[in-house]
Amino acid sequence: LERHYTAGGFTHTFRRPGYEWDVGIHYIGGVNHPKALGRRLFDFITDGELHWADMGEVYDRIILGDNAYDYVKGLEGFRAKMHEYFPSDKDAIDAYLEKVLSTAKKTSMFFAEKAVPPFVSTLFGGAMRRPVLKDATRTTREVLEEITQNQELIGVLTGQFGDYGLVPAESSFLMHSMVFTHYLRGAGYPVGGSSRIAATILPVIEASGGEVLTNAEVSEIVVEKGQAVGVRMPDGRVLRAPIVVSNAGVLNTFERLVPDDVAREVGYANKARQMVGNSIAHLSLYVGLKGTTEELELEKTNLWIYRDHRHEENFAAFQRDINAPLPVVYLSFPSAKDPDFDHRFPGHSTIEAITLGPYAPFARWQETKWKKRGAEYDEQKASLSERLIEKIYRYAPATRGNVEIAELSTPLTTENFAAHQDGAIYGLSHGPSRFEARWLRPRTPLKGLYLTGSDVVTAGLVGALMGGMSCSSAILKGNVLGQVLKAN
Repeated sequence: LERHYTAGGFTHTFRRPGYEWDVGIHYIGGVNHPKALGRRLFDFITDGELHWADMGEVYDRIILGDNAYDYVKGLEGFRAKMHEYFPSDKDAIDAYLEKVLSTAKKTSMFFAEKAVPPFVSTLFGGAMRRPVLKDATRTTREVLEEITQNQELIGVLTGQFGDYGLVPAESSFLMHSMVFTHYLRGAGYPVGGSSRIAATILPVIEASGGEVLTNAEVSEIVVEKGQAVGVRMPDGRVLRAPIVVSNAGVLNTFERLVPDDVAREVGYANKARQMVGNSIAHLSLYVGLKGTTEELELEKTNLWIYRDHRHEENFAAFQRDINAPLPVVYLSFPSAKDPDFDHRFPGHSTIEAITLGPYAPFARWQETKWKKRGAEYDEQKASLSERLIEKIYRYAPATRGNVEIAELSTPLTTENFAAHQDGAIYGLSHGPSRFEARWLRPRTPLKGLYLTGSDVVTAGLVGALMGGMSCSSAILKGNVLGQVLKAN
């Protein structure tokens, strides 16, 4: 049951005449090789109908002030490139790579513990979680500063932190390690755009007897005699089911959908707010340009543009004052990544310019309606749009004079379309406390109610997919991931 007019959540796309943009999928790791885990899972849930375009040798470029650093695919390629940039820090770079790889390798049992039956968790859960907890409960900066004091190097090695939305001094080193290793073999982009993800999954659901309904908002999870027995729609209809699975996130589920008295008894909402908290919000400028990718000299590589290596200081300034310099601008070039784009939209190109920031400056317009928020709101959007587009002109100069559309989404847009409270792009925050939260798992204390999606495992498309695998395993009392990999 999907409240939006199209299925797919942050994998959906939207169009304007002559253009199309993805809203949340900019690149995916682990899909370029048919034997890679992510690729095997996507082949399974799409029956092999989802195809991927390789982004090439350089998938990310970290820009700190006037200096640029390429992330090249492959462990040894990455190592050699970093050695080239920082010849005096080869030992630190090698130690870093050893640390992130060893940390990421420990995750399988940690996440498997989330799906095992309660009695198994009671007996063996501690042992399953323990190997990874030491690094999961430390910050990225804490771990890296044990390896090196070269702050420029730390700024480069943490340059992808926008993928989970927490600066190095606040993020879990486990999350950092998983994101880095996720892209280490390169990145891919769905051929035909990110809407192909949902389009290729839906037929598999339907062929298995399922149904996906859009414009189908759930107003309440129905609870009878201490058990979830179905959902109520806004018109009062109740759809009954022996099992209810929520992909709305922990906070939405227990603050908006579960009856208040039951939610208080379960206590998940308080735990989520007090122990973990929401992730950061974002602003995204969707730009449509006349001219092909070749004519505008656009490339597939994502650009992470920072003022300098002082990530925490720069983000804190922007949190305090939205008129402060932008702490990061992420440039993505979907029309360059998607080999099918020119067939669908000949003679056009697209760019997305994204920054991460606070919800607070937009909160006063929370009760207004989309596209009807008033002149002051529009002025603030115009100012932010201008600042973002100047970054595009600087790093893709051939675009100047060719912009036909520039449309900005704010945290209120995220809240309006995705129902993410406070415009939180990544659901719950990915700090150390998230991974200490043993209660954060598919099976809830409310009988018949399960959680799935990114709040169960981690943010990102593959994180949400693994949340689904974990939830399926908990419901079916078996290793669904293992069964899928064995069959595929």
